[in-house]
Amino acid sequence: MANRFLRTARADTVVQKLTAKAILERNLIAEGDRILIAASGGKDSTVMAWALSALKPALKRDYELEAIHISSDFCACCKKSALSQQLAGWGIPFTDLFVPVIGRLKEGEKMNCYWCSTQRRTELLKYAVENNFNKIALGHHLDDIIETFFMNMTAKGELSTMPMLLSYRKYPVSLIRPLGYLEEQQIIACAAEKDILKAVCTCPYGINSKRRDMRKRIAEFTGNSGAMKRRMLKALSTGEKALSAEKE
Repeated sequence: MANRFLRTARADTVVQKLTAKAILERNLIAEGDRILIAASGGKDSTVMAWALSALKPALKRDYELEAIHISSDFCACCKKSALSQQLAGWGIPFTDLFVPVIGRLKEGEKMNCYWCSTQRRTELLKYAVENNFNKIALGHHLDDIIETFFMNMTAKGELSTMPMLLSYRKYPVSLIRPLGYLEEQQIIACAAEKDILKAVCTCPYGINSKRRDMRKRIAEFTGNSGAMKRRMLKALSTGEKALSAEKE
């Protein structure tokens, strides 16, 4: 998609165009899909919910949308009532599921981001399978994908990242990331333009996040060039193994 269009078009138009492009090019949504949106209450997942609802007529595919928010025993950053009302306005049913993330820690173990992530993902998969959803939509964007690649390479020595489509072998569920072609700044602009609800995360465990450090390093390296980031994503999608489209 031309850089001039991305610079001059309305933010909501950019989000719809790039979300539709990702869905069509990556085959993220098919006729008859039941899609469970992981709604954190933040700008990314909320903009994604709006886009998936707004795009239904243009995509000409019959799919169902529902949203789930996972509450925990340590973070109360989401205005769930307002989120539920906003999703309802887009025709998306909402469920709030409580998960005692800290309560599940064994004696002597400490809370960390990885533990929280695994507990939330486990409950998402369990809820999706039990309620006959075949897709789970996550709000990760282009910057998340690029950051994860560099974090895995420098910290783990692995060439891997967040795939835009992940089909599980053990579960009848796939993960999709429809915002994978969008930069975070484009999502922020759309949220402001559409007055889309967002909640600032008050999680006490993510203050000194390694992801924030990597984000600064990538900004310095790329000069925050969206074109450069999209070329990186293209590189991750080519070769013998497409890192942004792997299966588990």
